[in-house]
Amino acid sequence: MTDSAFPDARRGPPDRRFHDAAQALLQLARSWGDQPYGAVVVADGVIVGVGPSRVVVDQDFTAHAERVALRDAQRRLGRPSLAGAVLVSTSRPCAACEAAAAAAGLGRMYHGPTLFDAGAPQP
Repeated sequence: MTDSAFPDARRGPPDRRFHDAAQALLQLARSWGDQPYGAVVVADGVIVGVGPSRVVVDQDFTAHAERVALRDAQRRLGRPSLAGAVLVSTSRPCAACEAAAAAAGLGRMYHGPTLFDAGAPQP
């Protein structure tokens, strides 16, 4: 089933509700005393991965919001490939997170309150 608000990476910018979800995850991370970042992975119009920053709470420098969201999506979907999915994050992903998104096969990235289209992730 496809949601017309954001069916896949080939169509326009995502619905604001996906940014709102990432923003809520930023607030959650902040409430834990963690870095203020949040991200979601969307496939077929559905959030399949969520990621509040967990760098501080997990004492894991790789637990950026984007990577947490990618790992969550892979776990939920039961596969490493997230081909065609989209990453929506509260800020521009760092180079390591972008490389992880590319390795997972994401089709596009959007970030920030304007939902800036960062294009397809690059390795």
